[in-house]
Amino acid sequence: MKKKHKKLKLLKGEKFMYLLLVFLIISIPTVNVFSKALLSETNIKNEKLKSKIEKQESTNESLEMQINELVSMENIQKIADQYGLSYISDNIVNIAE
Repeated sequence: MKKKHKKLKLLKGEKFMYLLLVFLIISIPTVNVFSKALLSETNIKNEKLKSKIEKQESTNESLEMQINELVSMENIQKIADQYGLSYISDNIVNIAE
């Protein structure tokens, strides 16, 4: 006597569930890797922007120091003497920012 093996038939819902499971098993790691790569790229851009901002702030501070040196009273007096001008404090008007 030979035993007959019956072939299992899957229902339509079961086929869909298995396909969905296979799709999720494949897509979840793929999406995870893609999102981490995107996050990494964004972090790199962010660090580059921070570096540019720090460099610009340093340049701004340097220029501000040069401005303060140029508007110092000694420098003004030196330039006035160079062009034969005299310093009269009543003629100086300060303009606040």
